[in-house]
Amino acid sequence: MAKSDQFIPLNFQFQDETSMLKNAEDFYQLMSKRRTVREFSDKEIPNEVIQNAIKTAGSAPSGANQQPWHFVVVQDAEIKRKIREAAEVEEKALYEHRASDEWLEALAPLGTDEHKPFLEKAPALIAIFLKKFSFDEQGNKLKNYYTSESVGIATGMLIAALHNAGLATLTHTPSPMKFLTNILERPDYERPFLLLVCGYPEKDVKVPDIKRLPLDEISTFM
Repeated sequence: MAKSDQFIPLNFQFQDETSMLKNAEDFYQLMSKRRTVREFSDKEIPNEVIQNAIKTAGSAPSGANQQPWHFVVVQDAEIKRKIREAAEVEEKALYEHRASDEWLEALAPLGTDEHKPFLEKAPALIAIFLKKFSFDEQGNKLKNYYTSESVGIATGMLIAALHNAGLATLTHTPSPMKFLTNILERPDYERPFLLLVCGYPEKDVKVPDIKRLPLDEISTFM
């Protein structure tokens, strides 16, 4: 059990009901316009924007506050080229051999294939790694808990932060992703979780005409 002197006062700002309703509606309207983009401009992103978005992700809740994530921001053209080439090898195998007919049918309306030019053109790739273990100040190995849940929450917060800053994103999950560990020289106790492509959308870009499920289909109030 934690000692009382390990706790500090909660820095929480209460809002009146009118403000709560407005803020909730404004944030929904903002996030409802978020769309996955596959055509990016090569316009550079201010580093401070990415840094603040990652700090937002790093504020996510995690099992026992172990924060089992690491974010690698890739802006170097040569490294992006290597990532694209490796990802396209895995994606080609997926589309030609691994994916079931049902899976390919589900992907068809999105117009995707094994070609991933956005991995080179977008100004930044953020490789998100899940840390299966951590180490204390003495170098002792510590097991992390609820890692997938924790890193998933942090990733969602990162996407929201980037969208709020005026950037478009794409969640890319080639399988397997071991090549990211090798190219980015990450330790073997980290596992690639997701590759987030971010930047400004290309001018006049179009996205699939998809619909989101209504509230009554995605929630139950009891």
